[in-house]
Amino acid sequence: MRKTLNFVAKPPSTGSALEIKGLTFAYPKQDERILQDLSHEFTPGVLTALTGESGRGKSTLLYILGLMLAPSVGEVWIESTRASALSDSQRSLLRAARIGFVFQDAELDPTRTIVDSVTEPGLYAGGDRTLLRTRAHELLEEFGLEHRAQHRPGQISGGQAQRVAVCRALINSPAIVLADEPTGNLDPENASLVLDALARAAETGCTVVIATHDPNVVARTDEVIRL
Repeated sequence: MRKTLNFVAKPPSTGSALEIKGLTFAYPKQDERILQDLSHEFTPGVLTALTGESGRGKSTLLYILGLMLAPSVGEVWIESTRASALSDSQRSLLRAARIGFVFQDAELDPTRTIVDSVTEPGLYAGGDRTLLRTRAHELLEEFGLEHRAQHRPGQISGGQAQRVAVCRALINSPAIVLADEPTGNLDPENASLVLDALARAAETGCTVVIATHDPNVVARTDEVIRL
C-alpha cells in the first residue's frame, strides 16, 4: 500500500541509509527559504516519490541529498556519517561510493563512449577498471544497450541515453539512488523501462528517491512525500 507523507520532526535516527534533520535551504543573497525545517528518514527498499508543485524545492532537496548542495541549516546523514559536515572532497568521495544520481537530461559526456560513461563514477570511486567494464557491459545488456556500448551520446536516442544514465547510477551498486525527473523527456515505453530499473534497485535494498511532478510516476511508487 502506498503511503503519502508530509515532512515532520522525527526522533533520532534508527539507522536509515539516508536522513535529513532540521534542514533549511535558501540560496545566497536571497531572503526566501526554499526548504524550511525538514526532517525525515527515507525508507530503504521502496520507491519513494518526492513531489509537489513547481518551485517547492523538489530538485533542490534532491541535490542536497546527493551532496551537491549544502543545506543552509541542518544535517544530511548517510548511514552513520554526518555527510553535510564533511569537506568538499570528502563529500565527493562519499557521493561517488554510496550514491547513484540520475539527471533529468542524462548529462552524458559527448566525447566518451557509452561504456566509458557508465564506468566513470566507478573509476572516480577508485574501482578496478577491468571489473568496472565487465559490470558496465552487464548493465548495458540488462537494459538492451550492449550493442551501443562503443557509440557516443550523439549516436543514440534520448530514451537510450536515459537508460545509460541509469546504468551509470548503478555501476557502484550504491546504497542510495536519486533521480531528478528521470522520465520527464521520455515516451511511455522508455519511461516504463527506467521506472522498472529503479524499482529493481529498490528491491535490492537501495534507498530510491525520485523527484517528480508526473502522476504516472507517483502511481508506480511505494511512498509519496509531498513538499
